[in-house]
Amino acid sequence: MPARSKAQQRAAGAALSAKRGETKVAELQGASREMYDSMTEDELEDFASTDLDGLPDHVEDDR
Repeated sequence: MPARSKAQQRAAGAALSAKRGETKVAELQGASREMYDSMTEDELEDFASTDLDGLPDHVEDDR
């Protein structure tokens, strides 16, 4: 499942980095922290690998 916005793609990249031990989990905040806690490494990789071309900066939360 690809990311829906640039912000989501970047948050997934930060969470993936922490999941792999490249950055500290304590440095995560907001959406990246939630993604770290709730998603697998494979799911994060799907989001983080989304091409940024054509994506909006942000998408309104549709909850």
